[in-house]
Amino acid sequence: MEPQQGQGAKTAKRKPVFIKVDQLKPGTSGHTLIVKVVSSNIVRQKDRPAAAGQLRPARISECLIGDETASIVFTARNEQVDLFKPGATVILRNAKIDMFKGCMRLAVDKWGRTEVTKPAGFEVNKDNNLSLVEYELVNVDGE
Repeated sequence: MEPQQGQGAKTAKRKPVFIKVDQLKPGTSGHTLIVKVVSSNIVRQKDRPAAAGQLRPARISECLIGDETASIVFTARNEQVDLFKPGATVILRNAKIDMFKGCMRLAVDKWGRTEVTKPAGFEVNKDNNLSLVEYELVNVDGE
């Protein structure tokens, strides 16, 4: 008899499916990518309230990242800002696409992970910047 879930059955971990930057589409999530950081600009740094009346710094940085297929702007928040230094190679797990003023931004929230890895052997394709493409919201009526 096959052991059922929760009765000592070992669930095999799924291997992550790495995608390329040019495969990213608006409104999608759950992406795993290996990217290289081209540039990083801090756009906001202010104190935010924390427990017991202390202030913790809230930092947001916009980073141009990409691979050999395309590039995109990544919104790094708080601790992520320190990882996204120009030239660094980073693995993004469970990344999602946010729309900002009609353009795509890549982000990793509390449900994902960012980790620095060994340097990648590719040059970032800066000519194909997906964040420069403006999308228009189209309502589809059931006429």
